[in-house]
Amino acid sequence: MDSHIVRVFLCRQISGTIKLSSHFVHFDEIFSIFNHFLSDFIEKRTKIKAVNMTKITAAITAVGAYLPKYKLTNQVLETMVDTSDEWITTRTGIKERRILKEEEGQGTSYLAIKAAEDLIKKRGIDPIEIDMVLLATATPDMPVAATAVFVASRIGAANAFAYDLQAACSSFLYGMSTAASYIESGRYKKVLVIGADKMSSIIDYTDRTTCIIFGDGAGAVLFEPNEEGLGFQDEYLRSDGQGREFLKIEAGGSLLPPTEETVGNKQHFVFQDGKTVFKFAVSNMADVSAKIMERNNLTDKDVHWLVPHQANKRIIDATANRMGLDHEKVMMNIERYGNTTSATLPLLLYDYERRLKKGDNLVFAAFGGGFTWGAMYLKWAYDAN
Repeated sequence: MDSHIVRVFLCRQISGTIKLSSHFVHFDEIFSIFNHFLSDFIEKRTKIKAVNMTKITAAITAVGAYLPKYKLTNQVLETMVDTSDEWITTRTGIKERRILKEEEGQGTSYLAIKAAEDLIKKRGIDPIEIDMVLLATATPDMPVAATAVFVASRIGAANAFAYDLQAACSSFLYGMSTAASYIESGRYKKVLVIGADKMSSIIDYTDRTTCIIFGDGAGAVLFEPNEEGLGFQDEYLRSDGQGREFLKIEAGGSLLPPTEETVGNKQHFVFQDGKTVFKFAVSNMADVSAKIMERNNLTDKDVHWLVPHQANKRIIDATANRMGLDHEKVMMNIERYGNTTSATLPLLLYDYERRLKKGDNLVFAAFGGGFTWGAMYLKWAYDAN
């Protein structure tokens, strides 16, 4: 109720004098008392209202990662397929990629658990505090029985619910969007998002169009509520089912179940129409990145870092050029890891964490099979020690 209306109401209820404890008190004196208490009430109510209206944003508060020990270099690939270090480097920017060998560990879950444990140790939290575990991956341990559930149990997140999210190379970007929504709903305080893929399990190492590109790895981030306006700001996510035929694993799903014939035809490995995928990736990653800047009135000077999916250096360069960014503002580790699919974005954050400052404006961009793609604007929430 408006304070002026309240005061008028009080005035009308009080006559010129009021008898209190056998004494007559002038109206001006009693009104002064009412006015004091009313002003105090309104001030406290305003403060409470301001607290309740504080917007909660979802901020990244910790980063973790894991990379397998074995390095598959371009020189080794030269002995496996008809290619060369110069050919690979010129077309992709990749020099080496990590491969998870059986003697080190098995499955995407191994990578995800290691990355999550690294984050938990760095953040110094009890896994019991985690409310949700979201695993972004294109290579789950198995088709049925979500890998995220197994990972949550193994890291001790006994109070968390968990599930997998699959959008090819856009999986982690979509996962961050999902996590931000859960945090901003106010129902969850700690959401762990892991991007992990054992791409070597679905790559044909006699196919030089794909085996030179992909590697294994995992990265993780923790989302928590923030009341300083930091963290998630905006997103622009897209998809187009017409891209289904150009980047896929043809067999192994309900459409074409496994048979002796599908295995013999190598239909359980990644197929990629490189030229078509490259064309769509260049235009769409650049478009959404430029759009997120325009929508939030960001100039090239406002953006501190571009965090792009590491599929191809030429795609990354095209996106940065479209945004008008100096290449010193572009995170890149494709030379050392290749394309780790769902793990590229968190691995970039892991490698660049010590260079990030509280309040930095980050633009994430990704493109993947489906087709799926998008961009996200996020304000970094902490200075790394």
